[in-house]
Amino acid sequence: MKSITLEIEIKADMDRVWEYWTQPNHIIHWNFASEDWCCPSAENQMVPNGKFSWRMEAKDGSVGFDFEGIYDQVVTNKLITYRMLDNRAVTIKFLQLDDCILLQETFETEDIHSAEHQRAGWQSILENFKKYVESEK
Repeated sequence: MKSITLEIEIKADMDRVWEYWTQPNHIIHWNFASEDWCCPSAENQMVPNGKFSWRMEAKDGSVGFDFEGIYDQVVTNKLITYRMLDNRAVTIKFLQLDDCILLQETFETEDIHSAEHQRAGWQSILENFKKYVESEK
């Protein structure tokens, strides 16, 4: 299975980046790939073997799905690993740089959509996350 790694730099402190990535009351504000989609609900048990479920749907209600998985590792402010329900692995690293946080996300691709389509969607979500974190004061 092919893996894709994406990175984004976020100008915020580590605690803020971690909180906004992991807390449902924040996840709903950034977890979608385009402006015509939304994340109306999120549940997140941030412990090994804990489950998460984030609802992603078109704002017009025409289509939607639950993005779900189970955590393997959770190391506060450092690392998250999980498996989606189809058993694809995801690793997220939180790295402190001089003046920002580097968030690095690696995911195994699926066979339905092209790798480039998947890369673009996941990158767009990272960009929404960055915009949300950096705009919140």
